[in-house]
Amino acid sequence: MTALSNSVLPKVLPAWALRAVAVAAGSAAIAVSAQIAVPTLPVPITMQSLAVLAVGMVLGPRLGVAAVLAYLAEGASGLPVFANFSGTLAHLTGPTGGYLISFVPAAWLAGRLAEAGWGRGIARPFMTLALGHVLMLAMGAAYLSLFIGVPEALAVGVVPFIAGSVVKSLLGATAGQAISRLWPTAAG
Repeated sequence: MTALSNSVLPKVLPAWALRAVAVAAGSAAIAVSAQIAVPTLPVPITMQSLAVLAVGMVLGPRLGVAAVLAYLAEGASGLPVFANFSGTLAHLTGPTGGYLISFVPAAWLAGRLAEAGWGRGIARPFMTLALGHVLMLAMGAAYLSLFIGVPEALAVGVVPFIAGSVVKSLLGATAGQAISRLWPTAAG
């Protein structure tokens, strides 16, 4: 966020206001991406995981986590920001709750790795995004297994998402590379 705010954004707002806008924009990006969904049970396939990881990489670990926490609070309070324009506290405690909660450490991980230089090029961002997806799938399936058992959680909560996670990781790395060419200082 520092490189981005120092080079691209106008200096018309104080730093705290820019951070607040960044968190709100990150939360909104996650909410929009949740609506790009293929309905599957018990876990829908969405673009949400890519958005969570991209927000973490762009905003860094602290602001990325803040954006995810804002998103989760919005959904838990009833705002229709979760997949299929839904939002209740039950989403966080139901079968998909582990996936939603996993967004917090995944955004932190992506932000931390990006700060460490893993946001440059294609291979390192791909690995950052892939690791984030692995974390989300592991946490989500572990929690899902409490509802349906381990074999079923792996069958319906991990296996159908592996190919999509690879594609989203490649898409994110490629898009990040293109954006960094437009704004070289945004990459750090």
